[in-house]
Amino acid sequence: MKHICYKAALFGVGLLTASQANAQTADRKTAIGLHANATQYRGDLGNNFWKWDNMPYSGGLDITQYVGRWLDLRLDLDYTRLRNPQDGSVGTARRFKAQMYQAGLGFKLKLPVKDEFFLHPYLLVEPQFSWVLANRYATPTAPNSFTRFGTFGGHVGGGLDFHLGESAVFFAQVTQAYLQTDDARLDGVNNNATTFWDKKDRYLQFTAGVRANLGKAKDEDGDGVSDKKDKCPGTPAGVKVDATGCPIDTDGDGVADYQDKCPDVKGLAALQGCPDADNDGVADNDDKCPNTPAGVRVDASGCPLDSDGDKVPDNLDKCPNTPAGTQVDANGCPLDRDGDGVPDFQDRCPDRAGPASNKGCPEIKAEQKKILNEATKYINFDFNKATLKSSSFPKLQQMVQILNEYPDYSLSIAGHTDSKGADDYNLKLSYDRAAAARTYMLSKGIPADRIEARGYGETKPIADNKTAAGQALNRRVDFDPYLTGESNAAEVKYGPAPTVAEMMKTAPAKASAKKAPAKKKAPVRRKK
Repeated sequence: MKHICYKAALFGVGLLTASQANAQTADRKTAIGLHANATQYRGDLGNNFWKWDNMPYSGGLDITQYVGRWLDLRLDLDYTRLRNPQDGSVGTARRFKAQMYQAGLGFKLKLPVKDEFFLHPYLLVEPQFSWVLANRYATPTAPNSFTRFGTFGGHVGGGLDFHLGESAVFFAQVTQAYLQTDDARLDGVNNNATTFWDKKDRYLQFTAGVRANLGKAKDEDGDGVSDKKDKCPGTPAGVKVDATGCPIDTDGDGVADYQDKCPDVKGLAALQGCPDADNDGVADNDDKCPNTPAGVRVDASGCPLDSDGDKVPDNLDKCPNTPAGTQVDANGCPLDRDGDGVPDFQDRCPDRAGPASNKGCPEIKAEQKKILNEATKYINFDFNKATLKSSSFPKLQQMVQILNEYPDYSLSIAGHTDSKGADDYNLKLSYDRAAAARTYMLSKGIPADRIEARGYGETKPIADNKTAAGQALNRRVDFDPYLTGESNAAEVKYGPAPTVAEMMKTAPAKASAKKAPAKKKAPVRRKK
């Protein structure tokens, strides 16, 4: 036994010099070690318990996992030797020796002393599987009986862990071990015992070894200062700290460097450690106007506040609520280029004076409105066609002159027919006639985006289609001016222009209203 302890102690000294670990605790949960074993057999061939002469030695590897102050788990991988008689003499009638390769998972029930205490007593319960190679000799001259088998068993006992400073653990333990097998299988003898203690072959195992503790001291914030010494345990990862684990504050302004935008100059905590010379609440390194007079409200850049964003500070702005994006003068008031009293941002015609009632645009004179309103009387087409008659040209030319005089206006041209003929034919004819008038005016230089043509067919009569006079009035082309960008005048008056599909929906109803002719006649197309 003394040889085991001596060798284990030497091994422990080696680990002590090679490691700077704390003893296995919650900080360092895993330990790996080597140990030596000595065994004493008790069974049918004799009782060697507590006899120290010439015990067989063996050893193994163990891995221990810290679970808590009460419990560790330990994995043992052992090579174990047994024999009887203990001195190995051949004069005994019966003798045996065995080698066992064993794996066990042990439960260390620890006395819950503080982790820092150097001595830790424990109890061990360890289920185990063994692969046994056994040689039995019935007489000194008889040939041996060799057997091999696998079986379960276990150890029960106790031990002591000695924490060696901040490096390793030396441990010593004593356990009694059993093999789950019949009485004769190990040593070749069956004494027909009836009690468990007498029936089962067993052995004492004395173990001593050392373990190196893996891992690092507990440091929850990872700043390199253990929790036991850390006065600032919640430091964010990567932050430089002093010996007490607290973040470094180079300029001593009470704001740690990792939070200090100005780590070399004393500043204010409210400004992340930066100074504020003009006391406007904006740090000097962010202040684009560092000399703002006291009392002036400032924006995030430290410059006088400009609430409406017109680049004139509020303290100089005579029109502080100008809409965003509006061009202003030096006083912050909206520009009015044409001087008509309507500011440019509200003026549809900022370069031509006009009343506010017409959104700052000049109004079309009464005589010119009359020309447009009465133009429908003078626009004529060939029979049942969209071809303009030459008599229409003078009036169209007048409208071209009006559009040139009022460049802020657009013109809507809407064609209409009476109710005679097919609906879809009437719709196409009304559009084609409006488009013909538009084409003429485009040929005179009016931009295409200022004139729109649409056809309403027979859907918007202004007179009774049952009379020839009413039909004549319904066959017309309307010319309606409107400010460019405003709603189309024809659509405001009549609504959206119908499509052919919409016209066809009404065709059956129109057909049913007609009386069937008494006698079939050749169709006669009426003038439109």
